[in-house]
Amino acid sequence: MINLENVTLGYNGKPVLNNVNLHMEQGEFVGIIGLSGAGKSTLLMSLIGSIDILAGRYRVGEYQLGNISKKQLKELRSRIGFIFQGYNLVDRLSVLHNIMSGMLGRMPLPRALVKCYDRDSLARGYEYMQTVDLVDVAHQRCDALSGGQRQRVAIARALAQEPDILLADEPVAALDPRSATRVMDILNTINSRYGVTIIANLHHLSFAREYCSRIIGIAEGGIVFDGSPAELAQAHLDRIYHVTNSARPEENVAEVERSLPIGGASPCPRFNKNILIPVKEAAGI
Repeated sequence: MINLENVTLGYNGKPVLNNVNLHMEQGEFVGIIGLSGAGKSTLLMSLIGSIDILAGRYRVGEYQLGNISKKQLKELRSRIGFIFQGYNLVDRLSVLHNIMSGMLGRMPLPRALVKCYDRDSLARGYEYMQTVDLVDVAHQRCDALSGGQRQRVAIARALAQEPDILLADEPVAALDPRSATRVMDILNTINSRYGVTIIANLHHLSFAREYCSRIIGIAEGGIVFDGSPAELAQAHLDRIYHVTNSARPEENVAEVERSLPIGGASPCPRFNKNILIPVKEAAGI
């Protein structure tokens, strides 16, 4: 489904990730870990064609990103949902209308403009609200919700796109532990129930171990670990998080996790100001 062969990614001709070789199958739940600035967001955003491909062959589904047309890129983005750390909801609209906005790209323009949804679309919207457990607040404005509820609205909106792939950029970094666990449980449910491939940047190592079927570690400008949670050893963590035996002779996995930052700004120079463009194009708005 996703295949990178000797791919180098960067900005304005300057490499960030070098010689990346990666293959992902449909239905995987992949966690990407690494320090802030290591290139996690670069790898994630490259999947929707927002990062320069400086070398190598990069394929997502039937699309070759190295020479993809604008029409093909729009088609690809319509099949990829995106969950943001900052939610990116329309606060003045209700939970229902925010979720239904994920379907706008497949609706006739006149109906989309007046938010006129047919019976089938509303039934699917209700199903997605059930999936994220928000039926009881369907008609509340999103600015009245908690952070955890807002993130669940964002997940349901992305699911309403009926995507093949769901990308999540630090989806629980701004949440309390209970809300974060609930969000990860929902992502796990979506992965198993709908067969959606989920690729998430995660700062919480415990979540990556518990929920992901596969973990990718990024450091030193490339992928330094790619395997199952059971294969992720202390030596791999030391390399991913730049821990040396001389600096912390008694370091263990739990201590490495506690040392990690909870949030942090994206290292991508263009990430914050252009992040909504692909999503708006995919939704046709």
